Amino acid sequence: MESSNRREFLHQAAALPAALAAAHRVLAAESGSSSEAGASLPQIMLGKYSISRLICGANPFNGGSHLSVFVNQEMKAYYTPEQILKTLRRCQQVGINCWQASLSRYDLFRRFRDEGGQMHFLSIEARDPGVLKKLAEGGGCIGVAHHGEVTDKLFKEGKLDEVNDYLKRIRDSGFLVGVSTHMPNVVDAIESKGWDLDYYMTCVYERHRSEEELKKLLGHVPLPPREVYLMEDPPRMFKAMRQTKRPCLAFKILAAGRLSERKDLVERAFRETFQSIKPNDAAIIGIYDRYSDQPGEGAALVRRFGSAS
Repeated sequence: MESSNRREFLHQAAALPAALAAAHRVLAAESGSSSEAGASLPQIMLGKYSISRLICGANPFNGGSHLSVFVNQEMKAYYTPEQILKTLRRCQQVGINCWQASLSRYDLFRRFRDEGGQMHFLSIEARDPGVLKKLAEGGGCIGVAHHGEVTDKLFKEGKLDEVNDYLKRIRDSGFLVGVSTHMPNVVDAIESKGWDLDYYMTCVYERHRSEEELKKLLGHVPLPPREVYLMEDPPRMFKAMRQTKRPCLAFKILAAGRLSERKDLVERAFRETFQSIKPNDAAIIGIYDRYSDQPGEGAALVRRFGSAS
């Protein structure tokens, strides 16, 4: 009897580590923090490159919250170069394989790569040909998009064709060619012109309307003294994204952090985005991981809602 009890005890003890490991994997997968669960994410093709449907953005790294000067300062204080590298390594761990930024962060990207990082780089620039030369010399940058603020300004001034001049320079420099915009009408206009480009970066909120434009939409109601994010905007941009065959990279899907206050709002934004965009579209998310594992959380939501059919 004693020998039988001893064998049973040893059998249960041997099974315990495996059971604990299995439980850990389940809990980690539910929280989005498992390296096993995050080893890969749904992918799209951008030119010849396979890109995760979740891309790391740059605004929080740069202290650009679109919320307040105080949040900007907090982000700048937190995101030292070492912390940015740490966040990028976490992004790579959960399956995010692309960083969208600009030349100002390119040296840090090269350091990330020199230290073993394996992410791609997408740049966003404003018509400076010297930038293209620097990006080409350093390696790792696969695409350059014309800066959205400049794109929209030129569109409103009736000078959109000036954007195409820079797109030709991007092509000649060997990069994938992109256009960034906050306006569905810009996507529609470029599509009608048949320009040579590979992708769009599409802000789902038209956040830079003038006071006159807002009053035309909303009537003469009191307006807040900051950027206005209208919940009716995302469907407008999603429609424009679906009407082009080119890949679109949706950004500001959380309304520049305004929808980050509650878990259900974050989940709804991810769900509605990936239900509304094409299977060959992706999302760019600004990450501020000071208080939670946002790379892991975002990756878990994309695995849940972003599996392309």
